[in-house]
Amino acid sequence: MAFNSFISIILTHFLLLVAKTLAGKVPAIIVFGDSSVDSGNNNQISTVLKSNFEPYGRDFYDKKPTGRFCNGRIPPDYISEAFGLRPFVPAYLDPAFSISDFAEGVCFASAGTGYDNATSDVLDVIPLWKEVEYYKEYQKKLKAYAGKKKAKYIIEESLYLISIGTNDFLENYYSMQSQRSSQYTEDQFQDFLLRLAQNFVHQIYRMGARKISLTGVPPMGCLPLERATNYVGGNGDGCYEKYNNVAKHFNVMLSGLVERLNEELPGIRVVFADAYNLLLQMITKPLSYGFEVSSVACCGTGLFEMGFLCDKLSPLTCTDANKFVFWDAFHVTDKTNHIISDFLMEHVLDQFL
Repeated sequence: MAFNSFISIILTHFLLLVAKTLAGKVPAIIVFGDSSVDSGNNNQISTVLKSNFEPYGRDFYDKKPTGRFCNGRIPPDYISEAFGLRPFVPAYLDPAFSISDFAEGVCFASAGTGYDNATSDVLDVIPLWKEVEYYKEYQKKLKAYAGKKKAKYIIEESLYLISIGTNDFLENYYSMQSQRSSQYTEDQFQDFLLRLAQNFVHQIYRMGARKISLTGVPPMGCLPLERATNYVGGNGDGCYEKYNNVAKHFNVMLSGLVERLNEELPGIRVVFADAYNLLLQMITKPLSYGFEVSSVACCGTGLFEMGFLCDKLSPLTCTDANKFVFWDAFHVTDKTNHIISDFLMEHVLDQFL
């Protein structure tokens, strides 16, 4: 017993040392993007696209709905914890937090937004340029709070997580009221988005960002909402291949952009966080990852509900979200986010350790 206790003490000290070391290398997690990484900014704006009500957040701390489009945590939360930081990244617009909290991590993301300003107009959410404006404001507050030297260190050494692009296709280009589809072919629209992505990275680079993770788009044709809308059947393997092919093509373009950015911008380190194949495997072979259902979501019928349609009044919502790949018809569960985050930490973000 004494030997086991000694080993336990040694292991605890080792883990604390590792956590402190990792936190020193990445002092904060800074997040830009859409609902895949929004921790609650949409709560504070006038939009119908919110999730600050039950059953969202039922598996989060204190079973609290925060505005995350999930039953629990999202990737930035898990990644922050993996770097020895706080186990969640607060939303910049959340009045419960201040600059002392944001110095260790902050999220500017807004559910429903995209690279294209026209995407944010669909549901009146925060456009990407406004996320950058909030980041500028954050930098001023950070300098006033921590001093110029410490603020410069935090800005340059933090890990910037960017997860955006899906809405540009599904809520914008492929929507019935889209103007972009008449202005651009699919290839032209992807070129347009790639230029916007490049300009965005250049912009935050000029503001001090050096460690950047650019996330690819998921297998869009496998989202329950898109499968139901496009009348695709099956038990997880029946996806709308047109959207999946576009996602794969755009991810190749993003990967090429990452290579160019690393060559063009001195001192930058950009990685391409591509979880497309991993999520596709979870959807097509759910049992291999401990899931039982991947064709529909946990909330409601699992076919159409998201946001305000996914509420506590629905009698069909599942009791155990860990059995499901998807939480609502557009977003994955806490368990799926955890698996994806662990994969990215091991295979992509490990170079920042």
